[in-house]
Amino acid sequence: MGAKPGVWDNTTRSTANDGVDGAAGVASGIWNALRNSSGYQRAQIVRLLIVLLGTWAFLALAHEMRIEATQDWDESVMRAVRRVDEPGVPIGPGWLQDTARDVTALGGYSVLILLVTMTAGFLQLHGKRGETRFLVGAAVSGYFVGMALKAYFVRPRPTVVPQLELAYQTSFPSGHSMMSAIIYLTLGALLTQFAGNLPRIRAYFLLCALFLTGVVGISRVYLGVHYPTDVLAGWTAGLVWANLCALIAARLQRRGVIEEEI
Repeated sequence: MGAKPGVWDNTTRSTANDGVDGAAGVASGIWNALRNSSGYQRAQIVRLLIVLLGTWAFLALAHEMRIEATQDWDESVMRAVRRVDEPGVPIGPGWLQDTARDVTALGGYSVLILLVTMTAGFLQLHGKRGETRFLVGAAVSGYFVGMALKAYFVRPRPTVVPQLELAYQTSFPSGHSMMSAIIYLTLGALLTQFAGNLPRIRAYFLLCALFLTGVVGISRVYLGVHYPTDVLAGWTAGLVWANLCALIAARLQRRGVIEEEI
């Protein structure tokens, strides 16, 4: 005869059911809030959700990295993009390595500083002082947050395959990936304001921003200077920071501290 379910089994089952019901209730509440809100409010709710879920994802990923639960997967991915008989040579045609270096430069500090400076100058000449402050503030604060995260986690650079580019500082999170997410997603959001009521153009700007962010991160793994989890963490941190800055900017705009609506 099988054993009858004990108190522990019933309690566990009850707790699991309560958890499912609670999650369903939260999801239903969020959905109703999104349906019954204005376009501006809906955007702020989505941004807040991205910040909360992204922060949770980053912390979970950082924990797995620190206990080395992701190390085997990281190394297997890095080996997969190199030749088995010659780990110093990446897979693909010879020109792909040069292309990866060109692409990874799009996330370098020099390129991003020039891009932010020129865009800020355009916005200032266009009378968009609020957007200028938003862009520069997101970029500068994001840089210092990234440096602080690197100093806190102090993950060494990968050594499983030869690095094909000089890399400095520590590895987690990827600075190129994080700053690309912050700058390109912020620029994409700003450009959508010039699209007016043209949803296809707005979607195009955001897709271009996501594409640039994505290829920069992939190039870091391909060149052997970052583990895949470094890049995932950089993308996540950048996405969180860009949306957090947007939330703060929107709050300041409503208080009249900055002039333009973000």
